[in-house]
Amino acid sequence: MLALIAGTGALPAMVLQALPQRPLVCALDGYAPDIPADITFRIERLGGFLNDLRARGVTQVCMVGGVRRPQIRASAFDFATLKLVPTIWRNMRKGDDGALRGFIALLEQRGLQVIGAHEAAPALLPPAGIPTQAQPLPSHIDDARAGVAQLALMGAADLGQACVIRQGTVIASEDDAGTDAMLAALGGAATAGILFKGPKPNQDRRADLPVIGPRTVQNAAAAGLAGIVIEAGGVMVPDLAGVIQQMDAQGLFLWVRPKEAA
Repeated sequence: MLALIAGTGALPAMVLQALPQRPLVCALDGYAPDIPADITFRIERLGGFLNDLRARGVTQVCMVGGVRRPQIRASAFDFATLKLVPTIWRNMRKGDDGALRGFIALLEQRGLQVIGAHEAAPALLPPAGIPTQAQPLPSHIDDARAGVAQLALMGAADLGQACVIRQGTVIASEDDAGTDAMLAALGGAATAGILFKGPKPNQDRRADLPVIGPRTVQNAAAAGLAGIVIEAGGVMVPDLAGVIQQMDAQGLFLWVRPKEAA
């Protein structure tokens, strides 16, 4: 049996629609998804939550959607979670990526197999290629290489999964505010540049895999970009047909770039 630990945003609903049968939907308290949750849990009661999953016959867990590290109240820990407190505190101090890795490790220690949203619903990953009418220019190929290098630097600092490149120069990098906020802050100052998006180097792709959608396209067009470059196998596009249609209407290109082209 599969449990979907769903966060905020539209992605959990899209993954749910792509699954052959409805999983057990779980949500972290304070980060309710746009779909009804069967179970809501708190980090302070993680031990009891994991015991409940096993009691319900859950063998696989998929995490999808946005969450932030929650505030923890020491007085709220239940008995089943007390022995996990040192591990929880240690993981929470390791940044977003470290916290996710620590949570995955706790799930696996309880005998639960953790799978990525792209593994549960493979159709969310578009194939490599350029499915839009517009095509990248030679200069955009160089920009994409600069994007790979910038994401490597950002990944080392555990900051963001996207950047904007124009004429080989990084003009914006994603932070905790997200891709949409980064693009909105540009105004129209990124004319003919690209949005480059991909997972962090060495990221555990079972959690926090980046996503683009129609809103990304809208914001990229407003910023004056020529196109969007994503890493094949590393970025989910739940509404691929809608994204392509919108990009064709805006005259933008989508390049799903093979990782080996770095």
